[in-house]
Amino acid sequence: MTRLQDLTITDVRRGLLEREFSAFELAKYFFDYIAKRDKEIGAYLSLSKDEAFQQASKIDVHLAEGGELEPLAGVPIALKDNLLTEGEICTAGSKILENHISSYDASVVEKLKKQGAVILGKTNLDEFAMGSSTENSAFGPTKNPRDQERVPGGSSGGSAAAVADGMAVAALGSDTGGSIRQPAGFCGVVGLKPTYGRVSRFGLMAMASSLDQIGPLAKTVEDAEILFNVLKGKDKYDSTSFDIERESELKFEDLSGLTIGLPKEYFNPEIPGEIRDKGELEPEVKKAIEETVAALKTLKINFKEVSLPHTKYALPCYYIIMPAEVSTNLSRFDGIRYGREKATDGRRQGLRDIYFDTRGKGFGEEAKRRIILGTFVLSSGYYDAYYKKAQKVRRLIKKDFENVFASGVDMLFAPTSPTLPFKLGERTDDPISMYMADILTIPANLAGVPAISIPARKAGLPVGFQLIGKWNDEGRLLGLGKFYERVHETL
Repeated sequence: MTRLQDLTITDVRRGLLEREFSAFELAKYFFDYIAKRDKEIGAYLSLSKDEAFQQASKIDVHLAEGGELEPLAGVPIALKDNLLTEGEICTAGSKILENHISSYDASVVEKLKKQGAVILGKTNLDEFAMGSSTENSAFGPTKNPRDQERVPGGSSGGSAAAVADGMAVAALGSDTGGSIRQPAGFCGVVGLKPTYGRVSRFGLMAMASSLDQIGPLAKTVEDAEILFNVLKGKDKYDSTSFDIERESELKFEDLSGLTIGLPKEYFNPEIPGEIRDKGELEPEVKKAIEETVAALKTLKINFKEVSLPHTKYALPCYYIIMPAEVSTNLSRFDGIRYGREKATDGRRQGLRDIYFDTRGKGFGEEAKRRIILGTFVLSSGYYDAYYKKAQKVRRLIKKDFENVFASGVDMLFAPTSPTLPFKLGERTDDPISMYMADILTIPANLAGVPAISIPARKAGLPVGFQLIGKWNDEGRLLGLGKFYERVHETL
């Protein structure tokens, strides 16, 4: 019999309809399981028991009265703690917001509630989503359920760990430079970053507004698809969001006509300059990726090597644009409109003192580093030399994707990360080494294309691979992912 913590979204729906368990029983089981397991993993920052039990009870009454179930009705779901939930504390993993209570729901949270999803609580993250290991959280690190001496990836490490360890059926995260896909790869789950604008960002605490995107983390590609179909769509509160007339799809008979590009820059990644760690693929990663390509070839898919020549500039380009937007977005946390309430001795007088008490003590080291860097590249005399030039490079990176897709390539295949999950503390004193963890995920954010990370192997430490698609081509990415999972189960 399937353990309840191993259920997928599809399993939950079937179990509710066949009266194998009630939504209330399922919610209680998950909270009991979280109480037992999360002491070791540290995936959650807060739990929403009362609200979850109320929602579960409503679903049970609705079902008893013969009502139809929405796809996510009764499904226990976790939220990254940078998504606003009305009446709940939302910290973004930062001390500066440790007492901040949201006054409204993020659009994606509102959609989940309308579906009848049971929201379990908020998951840990690198402070304001700045990190690749979930070690930058002001409330302590999250551990990888597959090896508790290792990181779960970041910044959505809490969400990925919760799903991987069975403490949630699925979860939401945000992806600015790989923050859904990289932890999904490190924890052995599925993570989807949609096309920029396919999912509303309203109610997401902004990190870098031109790069951020909300997406699902799930146990299967099918679950990720179910969640994406609920989340997507135009939102009047987000002017960058949009609808498309028709979702793409991939049928089995289409596979033999499919061409997947293998970008040579992703299999031997490098960046300009004297960087000690150039991001080479670790042997175990390389082996797992080669085995995945071999498995996909059994589906009669065509592969060919392609080039995205400006990929080597993606990392330095990202670490100019992103901090610039961070410094602007985080300026609102000034201790007046938002921020921590701090007891004073009565001597605090001016704005400078307020800033030192709130921003100086409330922000962590990585947040400060990025605010300072972003302020510098936007400053007079440096804007043209750094920020403006980075935006020009970003256009070249996007043009690379346009050229490859125009050449007859349907989608791209690449590793999610060049390394296995690294050990806790291994990179915390070396920011450049930490930034290198996202070298293979950042280009998709700069170009705004969709990308999904899928587990590449069953045994050992997790390895993920990416499928990167054309703009608005999530349907075919998800379709191929589902076909791969069926093949993978037989291997």
